[in-house]
Amino acid sequence: MIKLFSVKKEQQKAAEDKKDGVRKLTPGEIRLQKDLSELNLEGKTTIEFPEGRDKTTHFHIVFQPVTGMYQGGSFTFDFNILPGYPHEAPKVRCLTKVYHPNIDTQGNVCLNILREDWKPVLSINSLVYGLMYLMTEPNPDDPLNREAAEAMRSNKAQFEQVVRRLVAGGGYVGTEHFPKCQGITQR
Repeated sequence: MIKLFSVKKEQQKAAEDKKDGVRKLTPGEIRLQKDLSELNLEGKTTIEFPEGRDKTTHFHIVFQPVTGMYQGGSFTFDFNILPGYPHEAPKVRCLTKVYHPNIDTQGNVCLNILREDWKPVLSINSLVYGLMYLMTEPNPDDPLNREAAEAMRSNKAQFEQVVRRLVAGGGYVGTEHFPKCQGITQR
């Protein structure tokens, strides 16, 4: 009986909010707003809202590394915040096709805090720093692109030379084409 009253109260409250034209934010959306307001984007890192500033649950972070082998490129990461945030990790994909041990050719990203190490105390800022670190220090020991990881492990200098060539002007690795790294790439 008590549950019926609480359900009915929730329905009445939702109807009132709808009448007023005001949508109530979920706890995850409130947390996301806090995370975005505290976001510390360093260097040439920017945030974009492809569906407009009102749709904060979908945004892009664009990295332009100033050090490392990916320096000079522009890499766009697509963030989709799920309704269970912060208890559920955001879904992140790289929209820039890149030859990287931890990013496959479909844009999937291998970063431990996007998988098993995600905890609600982590924030969007934590993810941004993790992605920035991946772009400056790729990890061939936890690969998603096994071919790139093996190339990096077997001859790091040659791997770095290939990456710099691809970032600057694009080209092929085997039969796979990688365009110049300038943000969003058509796959």
